[in-house]
Amino acid sequence: MLKSLTKTDYLLHETLRGLQRGGWMNWAAISTMTVLLFLFGVSLQASWQIEGLLNQFGSQLVISTYLESGVDASSLLGQIEKLPGVVTVEAVSKEQAWAQLTEDLGLSDVSNASSQLNGNPLVDEIKVKARAAEQVPQLARTLKSMGGVSDVLYVSEVVQQLRDLNQGLRWVSLSVVSLLSLTAIAVVTTTIRLIAIARRQEIEVMQLVGATRSWIYLPFLLQGSVFGIVGAGGSWGLLLTIQTGLSSLSASQQPAFIAFLIKGLQLTPQQWILLPMALAFLGIGIGLLGSVLAVKKVAAAR
Repeated sequence: MLKSLTKTDYLLHETLRGLQRGGWMNWAAISTMTVLLFLFGVSLQASWQIEGLLNQFGSQLVISTYLESGVDASSLLGQIEKLPGVVTVEAVSKEQAWAQLTEDLGLSDVSNASSQLNGNPLVDEIKVKARAAEQVPQLARTLKSMGGVSDVLYVSEVVQQLRDLNQGLRWVSLSVVSLLSLTAIAVVTTTIRLIAIARRQEIEVMQLVGATRSWIYLPFLLQGSVFGIVGAGGSWGLLLTIQTGLSSLSASQQPAFIAFLIKGLQLTPQQWILLPMALAFLGIGIGLLGSVLAVKKVAAAR
């Protein structure tokens, strides 16, 4: 137990010493890591927001199914309710649709309007709500193929545009995050390498007294991890600050797009855990990778 505590104390002490030797290079590594993780967090939140919109459209989007003349909506309700992806089904008779239409048009004499058109020209309609956006096109095709169905209408362009936007955002985010990741790895590698070079005499002494290579270079790996953890904490703090600042605006000062943005930035309980964990894992991973590359370069040069 005492031996384990002694080793832990040594590793922490050497990690702190290395960070102190890094000086301003530590700031360069941490700031680069913070910017990278902040952009990663923003892109992740934006992707969640668009996916939420897609799910919202999928659950609230109404597929209007118009039946052929003379077909009663109630005759198809049971069959449609059993289709996969269907959440709710609502039948609208042609009488209800005609009454709503005349009301919208401001016609007070409904019987006169009906006589002029030789009766009610409308047909029964069934409004179908889908469970998910991805199921809407297939569900619409299934409804279209059913007997007694004349036409099927739904807002496909909005869903498709949101899908395209989400896909494009992912590619842009992946490109930006990849580029900044390479930059962060380069900065961390340079910082750790300079720290290792500054301690080359101590490393030589440790090798002479029999210290293993893994034990000698482990503090440098921990230093890279510290860069990642601090960068993740900084980026998480920036995200919370921006969200708090937007939410503090009074309702009268909030344009529509600001209100939409604030709603999209609100995290679910699962996302409150997932987002900081994702930032920490990415930061530590980049820090470790940069440290490993630095250690390999220093070891190869000896």
